Amino acid sequence: MNRSFCVIALFFLAAVPSAASDSKHAQPSFLPDHFASWQASGPVIPVKPSDLGPQWERWTEGEQILAESGLTRIEDRPYKNGKDQLGLRVYEFKDPSSAYEFYSFAVLPGMHALGLGEHSAIQQNDARLLIGNLVVQVGLSEHVEPSMLQQVIDALKSHADQTPLPPVRSYLPVEGRIFGSEKYALGPLGFQSAARLLERSEFSGLASEAGFNSGAEAMFARYQSGPQNAVLLLIEYPTPQLAEQHLRHLEQAISPAQQQAGTTIERKASLLSLVLRPSSKGYGNALRDAVNYETHVTWNEPTHTITDPPWATILGKIIIATMLFMVVAVVLGAAFGGVRVLTKVFFPGKVFDRPEQMDVLQLGLSGKRINSRDFY
Repeated sequence: MNRSFCVIALFFLAAVPSAASDSKHAQPSFLPDHFASWQASGPVIPVKPSDLGPQWERWTEGEQILAESGLTRIEDRPYKNGKDQLGLRVYEFKDPSSAYEFYSFAVLPGMHALGLGEHSAIQQNDARLLIGNLVVQVGLSEHVEPSMLQQVIDALKSHADQTPLPPVRSYLPVEGRIFGSEKYALGPLGFQSAARLLERSEFSGLASEAGFNSGAEAMFARYQSGPQNAVLLLIEYPTPQLAEQHLRHLEQAISPAQQQAGTTIERKASLLSLVLRPSSKGYGNALRDAVNYETHVTWNEPTHTITDPPWATILGKIIIATMLFMVVAVVLGAAFGGVRVLTKVFFPGKVFDRPEQMDVLQLGLSGKRINSRDFY
């Protein structure tokens, strides 16, 4: 499938009329009745994924991506502002990472930046916006300026989950990156779709070795610098050990023909970087060197500053401790000796030194026998 057909097919997605769901919508809608000078011209219409693209050849793939990403619901609503009209279709996902996977799937190379934040794109009168865990598809009339969509963003932002997007997207080099080629994958379907969209379908089989069941996240992007071009694939893992394990699997999965075409793979801590079929080895190495990934060791145990007290304080404490020890020794010695002496005075031969329990070894130097009563 060529790129122009994908763009036309994606335009059809916006043009297909939304189908109302037969069941009553259980959750309250986040699409407002009005925002700024725009007034809703119809009710909120819950939409089923299966209703979205009967005329779009790629929609079967899109429905699979929605399931993989964790779609929660889809809503449509038309709006008017005088003669101007726009239609909003909002996809709600369980979190911003899930929404980003579908947003990157829906934005194709050939679209250009809308200028309303980092994650906004437009093709003719069809726009895409990423707002937290919401992906917004906007069908514009020819009289509506794209800048007016800032009002849509402001209206929906309060309903969106503002958890940060996955960090792996920030590792991509900026220079030479083609807008709309950034593809994020949380699972094998997103991985395979990204490889096909970026004309690297021969690498779709790597999805089974990437380790998505181990928490891997993948990020693709196409780069062009004059005659040089390549596709960069980053795969991030929760730990360096998992990255090393899957590095071995991926090395075996890359065929000799793909290696001959310049495809290489390297690991840095928890990140694997693959340069897929670069136009030259030098450009592939330069692209990998530009990856914005650094490792940091964070010490999160409680800490305190150790400082030595003055010598006079240390010496004084030693003297005081020694004197206290001597006083305690004297008191305990006197108590022990005094108790023994008093006991022998008041109870002679009954507690200590009882004659029947004492034995004295005598050398026999004198004929006088030793009396045990003479001992204290």
